[in-house]
Amino acid sequence: MSQTQFTNHKDELVARFIPFLQEVKDMTTSTEVEQWLNEKYGVESELYRDLSRLIARGVKEGWAADTEVAGPRYRRSRIVAPSAQTLFFSATAVLMDSTDNIQHNPEGSFRADHHLHPYGEINLVVPLNEGAALAGPNGWCYGGWTAPAPGSHHFPEVKGGAVISLTFLPAGRIAVDVKTAAALKRSGVPV
Repeated sequence: MSQTQFTNHKDELVARFIPFLQEVKDMTTSTEVEQWLNEKYGVESELYRDLSRLIARGVKEGWAADTEVAGPRYRRSRIVAPSAQTLFFSATAVLMDSTDNIQHNPEGSFRADHHLHPYGEINLVVPLNEGAALAGPNGWCYGGWTAPAPGSHHFPEVKGGAVISLTFLPAGRIAVDVKTAAALKRSGVPV
């Protein structure tokens, strides 16, 4: 794609992921979908490289992951809301950085806010440091994709430095419920 046909990098990013959303729109996120994504669009693929480059540029330019959630090491922003153009997916950029955090988690990881995925989610995982990783439903992802299933829940977690996640949510659905997270933790359910 020629950069000259776009007025800015955000428009280029959106134009680049629309065909991808057309391809995955009827898939239900799962371990199998995650495996398929990493086989077809893994870190060596043109799609992964383009989306990674554009979302990292968005963070650098200040239009992606520009809203602090818990200081500069945990930021996010919605890139697009669900619409007919995006096949009713939203796209959100999240930057998490475990460097020098004070949470005292194993491996020096940083945990963000608990949330649930009513319809699942697809995450493009872009490590900004060698060895940085995002926890996914199938373990640590050092680059590539995760695809938590509908109804799954977790505390997003990174280790080894900074990671950008470009998250696609069917219908833009995400549920953040502090009471549920606390109740699950008290009952011993891993969250």
